[in-house]
Amino acid sequence: MAKRIVYDHNPDGIDRRGFLECMAWAGTGILWTITAGVPKSYALPQADHKTSHRKDGLSFMQISDSHIGFSKEANKDVITTLQAAVSKINAAPEPPAFLIHTGDITHLSKPEEFDIAEEVLKGAKANRVFYVPGEHDVLNDNGKQYLERYGKETRGGGWYSFTKQGVHFIGLVNVLDLKAGGLGQLGGDQLEWLKRDLAGLSNSTPVVVFAHIPLWTVYPDWGWGTADSEQALAYLKRFGSVTILNGHIHQTLQKVEGNVVFHTAMSTAFPQPAPGAAPSPGPMKVPAEKLRSVLGVTSVKYVPGRRSLAIMDSPLEAAPVSGPAAAQIAIDNFSFIPAEIKVPAGGTVAWTNHDDVPHNVISTEKRFASPVLDTDEKFSYTFQNPGVYPYYCSIHPKMTAKVIVE
Repeated sequence: MAKRIVYDHNPDGIDRRGFLECMAWAGTGILWTITAGVPKSYALPQADHKTSHRKDGLSFMQISDSHIGFSKEANKDVITTLQAAVSKINAAPEPPAFLIHTGDITHLSKPEEFDIAEEVLKGAKANRVFYVPGEHDVLNDNGKQYLERYGKETRGGGWYSFTKQGVHFIGLVNVLDLKAGGLGQLGGDQLEWLKRDLAGLSNSTPVVVFAHIPLWTVYPDWGWGTADSEQALAYLKRFGSVTILNGHIHQTLQKVEGNVVFHTAMSTAFPQPAPGAAPSPGPMKVPAEKLRSVLGVTSVKYVPGRRSLAIMDSPLEAAPVSGPAAAQIAIDNFSFIPAEIKVPAGGTVAWTNHDDVPHNVISTEKRFASPVLDTDEKFSYTFQNPGVYPYYCSIHPKMTAKVIVE
């Protein structure tokens, strides 16, 4: 599941520069960097040589779905995995300016659960934590306790905005009016506030929006989306760089629409099944030795002068190696080598970029997609079903190849 990728945009409409400005991601924690308004992501292990020398930007971390109070088979000790996430954050070469928690801090909205989460997060090397609620944080009291703790500088049900180093951040709340079997909801009051909040900003202002439930429709049958997000996105359309960070679905998915990049983060508590891969959403048990490879944090960095933010997901631990070794494909001299490779169902293919320019690996049928791969960076994908899988590099579309799964 850690290797599942959803990539939902038309590659024909993105040129080389545009694609490079999109987020790259891989795992459970994301380092977001925003340079000159451009978001870009790095996995925490990569951040050391990619971003540590950039002192002129703004770095922050996203953490999500801690579910303090959960103690079922999927993870009997969510406090320990949250502590591991804090350790991951503290090990980053560049301490984040702040953390963003995109909801489900607790599992049952109990005071002691909030207390524990706050105590653990105090250990993070960050000046402040900015919160938005998840549906598990507003049980029984419609968010009263959450607002007493975190809502002192917010409006309405807890929405607010702030600006850091030229980047405008907006925390939205879409969990207070959930209908049976339905999607998240922002509501008219919040949408009107959002319109006013954005009115005074120039089109060149980088904007980061964060909310619990995704602001794009991931899987409506499971309520994975926000019913009235279209209006919010209409207000954001004029900006040159918009990054939207969400949680709720406990896995990393990405979508790019024009200048808007959508990114969902992994949980620090337990994974959930991929959209439609199970009868229903909910905690998914994985082998104990694999659990931390599907949990993580996200780092983000903004660097002045660039259009997009850099986003990087990092698992709490690398996935254990098991089964046959991955089939290797080299990206070299603007070619995929070999151009055709055969693997058994369930086999993994690994691409490594040996060129001095960036490339990516994009399924022609939109079944998988890599982030932008710089020199020596890798991407892996596991092919579960037999078939022919053509792919190409959307930065250099003449580069084509295919994987045959038998």
